[in-house]
Amino acid sequence: MSNLIRHEINEEYAYSGFVEAGDFIFLSFCVGNVGGSVEDQVEGALNNMSERLAKVNLSLDSVVKMDVLLRDVWDIPVMEKVFKQRFKGNYPARKTISTEFAHVGGPDGLKVQIDAVAYKGK
Repeated sequence: MSNLIRHEINEEYAYSGFVEAGDFIFLSFCVGNVGGSVEDQVEGALNNMSERLAKVNLSLDSVVKMDVLLRDVWDIPVMEKVFKQRFKGNYPARKTISTEFAHVGGPDGLKVQIDAVAYKGK
């Protein structure tokens, strides 16, 4: 296996934003537009993911697995609407769960976080 390459290392909270491991990219804590509507936060999280993937010459098309964390599970239809627009039928495998985020914004802050695995095969 090739070397692991860790990107966006956060020493304060002890995590890497994303890690290259062979032909796979593991992305954590993709968020954006915190404090906005659920739809805006899903868009922001996907934008954040896209920006990170671009650093290794990939796009959302390379995403094969996603774990979506929502503050309110009843927001799944909103998330799915955005996914239909952004992935256009090339959907990754997905798990969606609800959670209470330990975030400074409380219930009005972080509502969506996405973790993902992308494939950079030949």
